[in-house]
Amino acid sequence: MTLPIRNVAIIAHVDHGKTTLVDALLKQSGIFREGEEVPDCVMDSNAIERERGITILAKNTAVKYKDTLINIVDTPGHADFGGEVERVLGMVDGCLLIVDANEGPMPQTRFVLKKALEKGLRPIVVVNKIDRPQAEPHKAIDKVLDLFLELGADDDQCDFPYLFASGLGGYAKEDLKDEGKDMQPLFDAILHHVPPPVGDPNKSLQLQVTTLDYSDYLGRIVIGRIHNGTIKAGQQAALVTETGAIVKAKITKLMGFEGLKRIEMAEASAGNIVAVAGFADANIGETITCPDEPQALPLIKVDEPTLQMTFSVNDSPFCGQEGQFVTSRQLRDRLMRELETNVALRVEETDSPDKFLVSGRGELHLGILIETMRREGYEFQVSQPQVIYREVNGQPCEPFEYLVLDVPEESVGSCIERLGQRRGEMQDMQVGGNGRTQLEFVIPARGLIGFRGEIMRMTRGEGIMNHSFLDYRPLSGDVELRRNGVLIAFEEGVSTFYAMKNAEDRGVFFITPGTKVYKGMIVGENNRPQDLELNICKTKQLTNHRASSGEELVQLQAPVDMSLERALEYIGSDELVEVTPKSIRLRKMAKKLVKR
Repeated sequence: MTLPIRNVAIIAHVDHGKTTLVDALLKQSGIFREGEEVPDCVMDSNAIERERGITILAKNTAVKYKDTLINIVDTPGHADFGGEVERVLGMVDGCLLIVDANEGPMPQTRFVLKKALEKGLRPIVVVNKIDRPQAEPHKAIDKVLDLFLELGADDDQCDFPYLFASGLGGYAKEDLKDEGKDMQPLFDAILHHVPPPVGDPNKSLQLQVTTLDYSDYLGRIVIGRIHNGTIKAGQQAALVTETGAIVKAKITKLMGFEGLKRIEMAEASAGNIVAVAGFADANIGETITCPDEPQALPLIKVDEPTLQMTFSVNDSPFCGQEGQFVTSRQLRDRLMRELETNVALRVEETDSPDKFLVSGRGELHLGILIETMRREGYEFQVSQPQVIYREVNGQPCEPFEYLVLDVPEESVGSCIERLGQRRGEMQDMQVGGNGRTQLEFVIPARGLIGFRGEIMRMTRGEGIMNHSFLDYRPLSGDVELRRNGVLIAFEEGVSTFYAMKNAEDRGVFFITPGTKVYKGMIVGENNRPQDLELNICKTKQLTNHRASSGEELVQLQAPVDMSLERALEYIGSDELVEVTPKSIRLRKMAKKLVKR
């Protein structure tokens, strides 16, 4: 006898506690044995996810509760990974919308909720982190209702069930006055409010591929939901590709989910989420069906990319010294392989065989791809991110973003002024009782390039910035992007303390003494608008005279740490970021000599 099934996705703004809440559900379901060491955010299995504390890839797990199998899909909260959210929402029949009790709905809450409502899902709202001192759970519920109405939800969707929870405390409750013991109220809400999957096990097989995985033993593994029919291990099946071609193959292995493990199954029927091996060339959105009467499901559509940059072979003087994969063929193969699993990415070849135009959802989306590739041993260089313009009804348009800033009161004026120069239009301003103010803007996407560094300087590191794609609108005119000139290395060599100390009044450095540099490499930011070349490899001429100041301890200012994201935001149109497994360097494309 097959168990009743519930398929549910967990959606939320980044850092509102989705993955921690899934941890609590898994612990309560009893999938971990007594005394087993369980890491925090157990679903964030990727190394970059653990380091950054964000979910990047959608992942599946399953738990049993009251003789019902609950398939849970943990989705990313950042709009840059919206492609992951859009494709998995087709696998589920309901969703949990997690909202921070203190912050309320944020830009990505709007984004993921909009996608869920478009799919006709009726979310269960979970107000999380109610154990925090500044939590205002009822206010958060009111804000969520306003957001539902704003997004055009129907009457049934607006009459949403809601609960209060603490993922860290491991409890949920229907009323704030109740004592929070465990996650049972949330499990009960899932059983009660999420409808069982629709699908006929007697019809012809239809399974849509929504996620791809790889195993050294089984090859490509496709994960998806069975919309109709029954699938058996060892049976013959057909794959209807994106072009409509039909490829026949055998199901070599069929697996279901139990906790964090995949378990082998003999067969599964409509409504189940399963992993299937045997289709080496399957891609996301394609349909596995019966070979006798193949019937394809509609392909998954995701929003188009809004930002693009050029990936090219590294041609700096230090090329090939630190990377394992450095040729244009290796770079092309890796980008094409990424297309198989990253549905929101686009890769185009250019006139040059060494350059590829890569388009994505945002700086973080492309930044994670670059970081992943450099960890795999790739060495390459990337250009400044550029927004993608589009023609709508015969009029040139550009992408606009919905931006929310949370800043200290004393920084409000400078933030509003700076965003005005970047063509931002303020929509709302709310003064909090804790000395902080929340500002809401609509701003062209190009006006946000490089703004994160500016807001950090204006708020002394205390500003919080969140944004998500809004829509395409007519061009808004010139955006004022101010930035000082850069300090450029004059020759190849090793930077010295002596030379850097002498040039310290010229600006701030991105490097430390002892760093290997080459002609044209950017080593710092000038205090003035012009670019300036410096000889930072100059050494002190030694004499047999002792200086009177020789005993004084001389120190350099701390350098600015150029992380990958910061470098991508910082570079200008004539500059590149050189990415290797060991280093991130900034350099000029066609360097102009600037005399001192």
